[in-house]
Order: sequence, then C-alpha cells, then structure tokens
Amino acid sequence: MNKKQKKMLVRIAITAVLFISAEIIEFEGIYEFIYFLIPYLVIGYDILYKAIRGVFKGQLFDENFLMAVATVGAIGLKEYDEGVAVMLFYQIGEFFQSYAIKKSRKSISDLMDIRPDIANLLDENGDETVVNPADVPIGSYLIVKVGEKIPIDGIVISGESTLNTSALTGESRPRDIKMHDEVISGCINMTSPIKIKTTKSYDDSTVAKVLDLIENATSNKSKSEDFITKFAKYYTPIVCYAAMALVIIPPLYNIIRGNEANFSEWLLRAFSFLVISCPCALVISIPLSFFAGIGGASNKGILIKGSNHLENLAKVKYLVFDKTGTMTKGVFEVNGIHHNVLTNEKLLEYAALSEIYSNHPIAMSIKKAYGRKLKKEKVESIKEIPGEGIISVISGKNVLVGNEKLLKDNGVEPISCKCVGTIVHIAVNNEYMGHILINDIIKPTSAKCIRELKKTGIKETVMLTGDLKSIADNVKKELGIDEVYSELLPDEKVSYLEKILERKEAHEMVGFVGDGINDAPVIARSDIGIAMGALGSDAAIEAADVVLMDDDPIKIVQAIRVSRNCLKIVYENIWFAIIIKVLFLLLSAIGKSTMWMAIFADVGVMIICVLNAIRALYIRRV
Repeated sequence: MNKKQKKMLVRIAITAVLFISAEIIEFEGIYEFIYFLIPYLVIGYDILYKAIRGVFKGQLFDENFLMAVATVGAIGLKEYDEGVAVMLFYQIGEFFQSYAIKKSRKSISDLMDIRPDIANLLDENGDETVVNPADVPIGSYLIVKVGEKIPIDGIVISGESTLNTSALTGESRPRDIKMHDEVISGCINMTSPIKIKTTKSYDDSTVAKVLDLIENATSNKSKSEDFITKFAKYYTPIVCYAAMALVIIPPLYNIIRGNEANFSEWLLRAFSFLVISCPCALVISIPLSFFAGIGGASNKGILIKGSNHLENLAKVKYLVFDKTGTMTKGVFEVNGIHHNVLTNEKLLEYAALSEIYSNHPIAMSIKKAYGRKLKKEKVESIKEIPGEGIISVISGKNVLVGNEKLLKDNGVEPISCKCVGTIVHIAVNNEYMGHILINDIIKPTSAKCIRELKKTGIKETVMLTGDLKSIADNVKKELGIDEVYSELLPDEKVSYLEKILERKEAHEMVGFVGDGINDAPVIARSDIGIAMGALGSDAAIEAADVVLMDDDPIKIVQAIRVSRNCLKIVYENIWFAIIIKVLFLLLSAIGKSTMWMAIFADVGVMIICVLNAIRALYIRRV
C-alpha cells in the first residue's frame, strides 16, 4: 500500500471504532450530534471539500455532490448513524477501488522497469563512458555488464551470456546468446559481460516502443467505456432532479388534498434515492475492468494498445496468419541429405564454401550445418546466378550449388526430391553429387495454438504466405489450419483478407497475425492486427493493435481469452449494477427502502463490482 492508502485505512479504522462506540453508548441531544459529527468529519472531510469545490467550478452533478447532499441531509434529519454509515462505506468502496487500480497498474508498471538508466559507451580507444541511452548513436559500441539492462537493440560482437527476458515476454525462461546474435533492449544480462554494436537509436529500439505502447494503452476507450461516460453525464442530473421532485411534488399533493405534508418523510426518501442513484459502480468498475485486463495481459508479455482493441479482440471469429516468423521460426535448418555420392561432410563443405560470402538464410543454414571453420583459400572463384544458385571453383573443381534449373542449364540432370522444403542440388565437375533438404522449422506451440483457437469458437483459421504451394500445404496439414493461400505478394495478401472481411457477419471481427514488414499493410487492414513483437519488424509492431512480446503463437489464445473474460466481467458489472439500482430506486420512491438498504445499493454494489473487476487481472495459462 502507498502512503495515501495507509492514511485512508487509518481513517476508516478510527471512524469504525468511533461509530461502533457511538452505537453502544447512548447519547442525547447536542451530545449525540457532536459525537457522530466527529467520525463523520474524519471519514468525509475530503468528500465535502470536493463537493464544495465542484459547486464553485460548475461541476455540480458528480458522486461527491451526491454523497455530500445525502449524508448532510440525513444528519440534518437526525439520522446520524445512517449519515456516518453512508460516508464510511462509501470510503471503504473507494479504498477497494484504489487497491484494485494499484494492483492493475503494478502489472503495467512492472514492464516500465525495462527502461534502461545508463549505457556504457566505448570510444575508439576502448575507454568506457557512462551516458544516457538516448544520446547513443546508431553503430556505437557498448559494454553491458552483469545485472545491467541492455539499453539499445544491437548485435553481440564479443562474449557469451544469458539474458533474463521476463520483463518483455512474461516468461521466466532465460535466453542464451553468443557472438552475432541479435539482442533487444530491456533484457537483463545475467552471467557475463558482453559487447554489442547498436543497430538502432534509443527512440527506435524495442524498449522505447514498448514503453510508448504501455503509456498510451489506456487512451483508446472502448464502446462500453464511452457508453458509461455518456450515461453518467445525463443520468446524474436526471436523478438529482428526480430527488428534488420527490421532496416537492408529494408534499404539495398532500397539502392540496388537505393532508399533512410529511416533508421530513419525503426528504428522507429523497436522500435515500440520491445515495442509491450514485453511478459509482458503473463509472468506476467498467474502466477498471478494462484496465485490469490490459494490466494482466501486459504481465504475460501481451501488449494491448487500448480497451477498444481489447473489446474488438473478444469478437474475433476469423483468424488469419502469416507463415514465416509467425507459425514457423523463420530460421532455416538442414533436414536431410539425399542421393549423395560424397560423404555428408564433404557435400556440405562444397555447398558451404560456395555460399561463404552469402548472408542469405539458406546459405547461413548450410554453413551452420557444416559446423567447421571454412578455409577461404580453397575458393578460387564464385559467380552468382540470380534465381538459380552459384557456380564456383573450389580446389580446382567446378562446383554447381543451386536449384534444378541451374544444373540443367549446365548439362547436369538433377534427381528430384519428394520431400517438402527448399532443395539445394550440388554437382562437381558436371557430375551429380546429391542434394540438401532445408526447411523452415514450425514453432513448437503452433499446432496447439490452432487446436486451442478452435476450442475458443474461432470459426475459421487461414494462412496467407508468399512461400511455395507445396511448403504451404505441408504446414497447413501439419498444423490443422482450415485454408491456405500461397505464393502471394503483399498486395495479394490484402486482397485475400478483403474477401474474408466480406463474408463475416456485422458483429464479427477478423484478426491477422504477422511479423514481417510485408505484413504491415494486411495487419493495418484487418479488424484487429496482432504482431509478433520480439523479432517482428518495426512496421508490423507499429501497425498492430496487439503485440506478442515473445513470438509464441500460444499467446494469441491467451490474448483472446483475456479479452473475452474481461468483456464478460464488464457486462456482468453493467447488468448487475443497473438491475440493483433500478430495483432500489423504485423501492426508495415508494418508501419501502431504508438508508441502510441505500448504502448496500450504492457502496455494496460498487464493492462487488470492483472485486469482480479485479478478476480480469488473472490469466489462466493455456
């Protein structure tokens, strides 16, 4: 608890003790008034101050005004215990609200701890200077010591270590890094110092973008929140005028009929009516539910950019996926060597030497599979044929490394592969030596993600990819995706998404999940865009409404469940509060409710709604 909450708890405790003792000890006359006035002022002085200030500022109809009028009126009618009780229980409700918001805010502020305080900048002589991360230019060299946060995105150029990524991803599993690995800002270096070269400025780094998303997450209001804001704006003045009508019309009617006016009875009914009518339960609990939902999701590495997106996510019925980097790792690996005349090691050496100067993912996977230091002196010449492969001379031998077309164009007949994947054929001195099978690896949780999505009621799962049809069809079969469209350009992906948007019903949403820069247009066009944030492109993250910080597809399921649970809680609170309010307002108007019943109808309902809203913080693991 913070200092303000502790102070409020002390005020509640003092008031409760004084209130109970006043109920036990019987006072009379002025002494009873003075004794009850003390706990009333202890617990309610701030409400009275806000009400008076609101009157002078022209902000007449708010919950402080309603509480002040109702409690002062009850005391004026010598209903001292009820006046103090209303204020006491109202403040207890406010305390619960404050606690709930603090708990929700903590989930979000935990992510704010990823902000790096310093950067250890190295100059040309290797001397170290501590600077502000915002002052570090792109291409600078930094030392990240044990226990420090990585200040800016970069590439490891020296050292090996283990990173704590939990602040970004919500996962406790550490990540091992070595030379040439990319690292993102906000992660904590755990085991040994590393030297990195920055690839971005601080403003464009992952940590800055994440902080910006967090800080602006609550600025986009949902339709439910907008409704409650407009509702309270008109509702509060209406009930105030209705309470005035209760004080004036029935007594006047009684006088006209020749009966006793009973002003005090109708005044008490009006005060009860005001207490009951206070819209705190709705005004507080609805935004709190969305805030708690966003906070709980943030704690799991799911960044939702606003409650409007949280509400839309709950209505998703069609989910469209990119393939590479989304459902697959986007990391190519050698999966097999077939029809080889040479040993596996020798075949890989020829292919790796031919690709020695290439940074293409296929080339990198071959060099990784070879796993040994390449001797550049063996390479006499290299000629790249765009779209086909490489012709090289290695140790005096002519080597062809590429697709079937390359080999056929050079008089070599390749052996086709029945396996699905990228096939790299190798020929030496115009003799076929075999081929290497390379595949993009499917993420471990991708298949589970599709199964769980269908359990949540997703009508259709679709994959859009620029990859070959054979590869796309294989991924579809392996994951259980309903439809797949392959060999698409970025603008064609948008066209296919448009077709899905046309066949959905009005209340349904279409979501798209992607990671690459080519996915940004289709992410932006979808009803709800989801980006893989850890390794995803800046453009995809900027365009998305939801960002998954650890690139795990199962987080998509969690995000949808969070949103649906949050929306369910919102509707529960709205209907519960309105039904109770209407019921007790009617009872109050006809004189069938007491001030104690009014306390329950206002403060009791608010506390129940606030406690219910806190449930949105907790996320069940998939």
